[in-house]
Amino acid sequence: MNPAISISPVKRFLNMLKVDKREIMSVYVYALFNGVITLSLPLGIQAIINLISGGQVSTSWFILVIFVIVGVIASGVMQIMQLTITENIQQKIFTRSAFEFAYRIPRMKMESIKNAYIPELANRFFDTLSVQKGLSKILIDFSSASLQVVFGLILLSLYHPFFIMFGLLLVVVVYLIFRFTAPKGLKTSIIESKNKYMVAHWLEELARAMETFKLAGQSPLPLSKTDDVVEGYLTSRKAHFKTLLTQYINLVGFKVLVTAGLLLIGGLLVINQQMNIGQFVAAEIIIILVLNSVEKLILSMETIYDVLTSIEKIGNVTDIPLDSDSGTTADTSDDQGLSINITNLGYRFSYLKEDTIKNVNLSIEAGEKICLSGYNGSGKSLLLHVVSGLYDEYSGSISSQGVPLTSWCKADFHKLIGDNLTRGDIFNATLFENISLGKPEITMSRVQQVAEIVGLKDFVDAIPQGYYTTLLPEGRNLPQSIILRIMLARSIAGNFKMILLEDNFNQLNEKDKASFLDFLLSQQWTVIAVSNDPFVADKFDRTIVMEKGEIIAKGTVSSMTTYPWYSNIFSKK
Repeated sequence: MNPAISISPVKRFLNMLKVDKREIMSVYVYALFNGVITLSLPLGIQAIINLISGGQVSTSWFILVIFVIVGVIASGVMQIMQLTITENIQQKIFTRSAFEFAYRIPRMKMESIKNAYIPELANRFFDTLSVQKGLSKILIDFSSASLQVVFGLILLSLYHPFFIMFGLLLVVVVYLIFRFTAPKGLKTSIIESKNKYMVAHWLEELARAMETFKLAGQSPLPLSKTDDVVEGYLTSRKAHFKTLLTQYINLVGFKVLVTAGLLLIGGLLVINQQMNIGQFVAAEIIIILVLNSVEKLILSMETIYDVLTSIEKIGNVTDIPLDSDSGTTADTSDDQGLSINITNLGYRFSYLKEDTIKNVNLSIEAGEKICLSGYNGSGKSLLLHVVSGLYDEYSGSISSQGVPLTSWCKADFHKLIGDNLTRGDIFNATLFENISLGKPEITMSRVQQVAEIVGLKDFVDAIPQGYYTTLLPEGRNLPQSIILRIMLARSIAGNFKMILLEDNFNQLNEKDKASFLDFLLSQQWTVIAVSNDPFVADKFDRTIVMEKGEIIAKGTVSSMTTYPWYSNIFSKK
């Protein structure tokens, strides 16, 4: 998460409501009328009691009964309208949240998520459901209860000055309860949520590494680590419930005092003939409604905490900085590949003391085929990732087509690159979608063409649904060689200007390797590939050898046979 962004959960909640402010205003209008109607019913009951106390049935009595019944019906209609509107708002929130996650995840800055596990962060989407459920209660119950308290106190003040004091006391007590317990309740709710996600994350890890733990036999780690994270959750939940309990105890104590006081004082007012029986009954009904409304307010606090916490958790994802959509785009209208110029390039991971790649200078012509070779950990793959535009926080400079990489529109630059980087993966979609990535310019005929080039055709012919077969996440149940071929097909399927490939050629048989390389190197795109296979490197225009993050040799692989490191780096596999 971007440390520069610090928005309170309450402000996030208010910002969310602004989007649907028209519908929310309608909910409040219905709540307003519903509150007025609900509190007008005791007045009707008071009048009915006064009429029937005479022991006679009159037209006025009949009209008042109809009035009360119509009021109950109108109140129900208002509630139904509120439910309809809030349901619409809930659907909008779910839709917006789903599309925002889908938009943001592919565009997140890599440096911002280097210490995060994105599948676990994506679980924050489920907090949308908590927002949906809680928002309805806040908009309807909380707003209706608040209005009923306000109107009830106004109505009570008309009966006797004593009730004005009661109203002031009620407002002060409710304010003090919220003032001293709400901030702590929100804080403990957020801590509880963090621990809840720690439990879910660990269970996901168990599921992801199921085979590892299965083959480990009777390892105590799954249960012992589960015990640790569950204990953390239970501790935080108890702390949160303690705050809720404090609010409930204050509420119960306040209700007892108010009920006792009003019964005694109200009775004395009737005895002293300062109120009649009808007024006393109506006042008691209003007081009960007010107290019930206050109880709703207090009991709604847990829902409010849950909603604010969920919005904060969603904010953990939406606060992550994105790649900029602005920037320039160089002229790439010709059929040539991209040119790349690297000057004094350095990159250091935050957890390391030294640069992983340092002082790299390299110029690659448009359409040139470059092979990166070197020892494991020499920085070859990292250089490929930096050139692809995945990382921004490097020293030195990189330009393509004469335009600095930092000035390019990232989306436009990535459109021009086909890649088979080690981070590439199979996702839950059809084989056709895994190769085309949903790009409209990649047709079925093109997918069939590249599948034949990488040796995938026999596999496709052998499965019943062919290219429309749905693949499992991470290519579950697929041989590793098939997964490689799918990703190779993906890397060359589009109208790309540059191809970036990791060292996976040795997983192909000799025939498929030769066929793929012949096609790859015969095109006009620029190619940068990682390989220590001399057969592969010999087919490229130049080979760049790296050691400890620096370039130690450039040229053809055949010109490097005299170097002492040649036999250690290049070996026929």
